[in-house]
Amino acid sequence: MKREDRVAFDARVIEWRRAIHRRPELGFQEFATQALIESELDALGIERRRAAKTGVVAVIHGALPGHTVALRADMDALPIAERSGLSFASQIPDVMHACGHDAHVAMLLGAATLLQARRVELHGNVVLLFQPAEEGPGGAEPMIAEGALENPRVDCAAMLHVDVRLPTGTVGVTPGPVNASADEFTLRILGRGGHGAYPHTGVDAIVAASAVVVALQNIVAREIDPLASAVVTIGTIAGGYRNNALADEVVMTGTLRAHDPAIRDALSARVEQIARSVSEGYGARAELELRRGYPPVVNDAALARGFAPVLAREAGVRVVEAAPTMGGEDFAYIALEVPALLMRLGVRNEEIGAHRSGHSAEFILDEAALAHGVDALVAFAVAFGAPGALIEKKRNA
Repeated sequence: MKREDRVAFDARVIEWRRAIHRRPELGFQEFATQALIESELDALGIERRRAAKTGVVAVIHGALPGHTVALRADMDALPIAERSGLSFASQIPDVMHACGHDAHVAMLLGAATLLQARRVELHGNVVLLFQPAEEGPGGAEPMIAEGALENPRVDCAAMLHVDVRLPTGTVGVTPGPVNASADEFTLRILGRGGHGAYPHTGVDAIVAASAVVVALQNIVAREIDPLASAVVTIGTIAGGYRNNALADEVVMTGTLRAHDPAIRDALSARVEQIARSVSEGYGARAELELRRGYPPVVNDAALARGFAPVLAREAGVRVVEAAPTMGGEDFAYIALEVPALLMRLGVRNEEIGAHRSGHSAEFILDEAALAHGVDALVAFAVAFGAPGALIEKKRNA
């Protein structure tokens, strides 16, 4: 592609991103985003179908034999009122693309454009997965259930996630765990009410709950290997009626995070054991409701190590092994089905204020990074679509 054509193309990718940014949509409500995607795919002549209500699955058929590679982009926004000050800020009250999913969709559309243009020389197939509801309740599982990884059968998959920890021009490719499991819980501490002036006549659920909160911190501090990663966070706590009454119930909610499945299981077991035993010591009772969320994302080591030098060469970026995060990501379900790679796209640029973390009302990303992201996706599809590419068998085959 000529330089002037590439400049115009990159500007088009940014236009897509801004159009999606202006009209953010929550999970399984991404109808306008779906319509934009379908319109662009139809204009390119790429076959597509809907999945998981607002998702889109499209297929580019290369003219030459090879593997089938999937590229995934999440579509949904967050229930956050935007305060970025951007000229193309959200026009939807209290909804914002604060995690870069607008950029993910735009980059995948850009990759689709370039791959469709070279399909005569392209090996294998490229499956484009535009997935809803990553922020919750999760769109990857229903897309898989509806056959998104079949017909054609996907051999490996990749995605990009913007990352303000890394400067523009950098892409993180890390073998092994890169995102944590994300489990939620509700913990009820049940006491016995009474008058605050006569605390001995009841069982104060607030005192028992306070002891439970302190005891739970011991799990990560003293029971988990310091070189491993784990989080036990109490996010909310509520209880009591008024200043002179003993609370008969306290309700807490929290999250558990881990990279290792064995540690994940241990966290939930220990939260229940500690909450029950500490509560009983205060004459109270504990009830735990655990909701299993996304599993950890574990990058295929062979894909990561094999693709890093290709990425540096083909996309002209600096490739680093980015540190894993404790954030959740439902790309994990795809990674359980096929060898997969979650890459981190650097979008940090202090000069324009692109340094605030995702899920911030002031989140900004450096749009100059989008061109690197498009090239990274194209490079992955070309490299692993080739018949000689080394790809492990499906994990759940």
